[in-house]
Amino acid sequence: MAQRRLLDRLPVVHQLRQSVGLQRGMLVAGLIITGVFVLTAILAPVLAPYGYSQLRDEDGTFGAQQPPGPQHLLGTTVGGYDVLSRVIWGTQTAALVIVVAVILSIFIGVLLGLVSGYIGGWLDRVLVVVADAVYAFPSLLLAIVAAIAISGGQSSFWGGILAAAVSITVVFIPQYFRVIRAETVRIKSEAYVESAKVIGASPTRIMTRHVLRNATRTLPLIFTLNSSEAILTLAGLGFLGFGIEPTAAAEWGYDLNKSLSDVTSGIWWTSVFPGLAIVLVVLGITLVGESLNDLADPRLRTRRRADSGPHPTADVSVVPGGTVDDLAGLDTVEHRP
Repeated sequence: MAQRRLLDRLPVVHQLRQSVGLQRGMLVAGLIITGVFVLTAILAPVLAPYGYSQLRDEDGTFGAQQPPGPQHLLGTTVGGYDVLSRVIWGTQTAALVIVVAVILSIFIGVLLGLVSGYIGGWLDRVLVVVADAVYAFPSLLLAIVAAIAISGGQSSFWGGILAAAVSITVVFIPQYFRVIRAETVRIKSEAYVESAKVIGASPTRIMTRHVLRNATRTLPLIFTLNSSEAILTLAGLGFLGFGIEPTAAAEWGYDLNKSLSDVTSGIWWTSVFPGLAIVLVVLGITLVGESLNDLADPRLRTRRRADSGPHPTADVSVVPGGTVDDLAGLDTVEHRP
């Protein structure tokens, strides 16, 4: 019983128990795709037959644009890299960028939103104007500018990951800032916050113990939705040539960029598999995020539960002293003065 209660407290398990019908199918499908993505990223050194920058083995060089075969199950790229290995190693790069970018975004965005919403005044107005200006700027263009400013688009493995993560962080900070600030402004007027002020609690204690705990309940939803955006932003940076070098790490957007000329020549395998990896990962994370978002809305959750089963009809009285069934005998009732 204790173990079951502990499992029910886990966010994903709790939401999975609440879901029904199509909603549960979407959530399960998203969790499976996301789980495969995470496991592939963790086990990339074991699953990949070759290194991400390996061009030869004991039999010699791989050769460029080799079709799928026994030696290379998904063929080779125009640069002579194994496509399967590049796709598998690319999951590790994408996962690292997501983790670093979202953690930095949450830390900075939550801190600024909490301080801005609770303190208010001129500091709040300045931060709101800056956040709105950054949020109104095209996200991909802002990420390109940040990537150029950080590394010039050329860097080592960790340097490239940090450059891509920081450029994505700049895009995501305003989203966390606006959500946390709005929640903080609402929560700081609650009765329990006023009570904490009356008993002499410091502003730091109120923000960390009372406001922060209640203002961050929607962060898991934003985390999942922003993770899919981070994948697309990373792929966009690599496709435009501002990503990670192929000798430093495998990146799906870069591989798509190099396969553009192959498409017109009938060489399909160099572009299909990196593109399919991007689509599947974004689809899986988006399904999880949208499902959690729907389940967080009590109106949608209640409606799905109500629609999932038959609606019993209550035996209610529609006439004084009787039910619908009594109407059949009204004509035979003897009326007495």
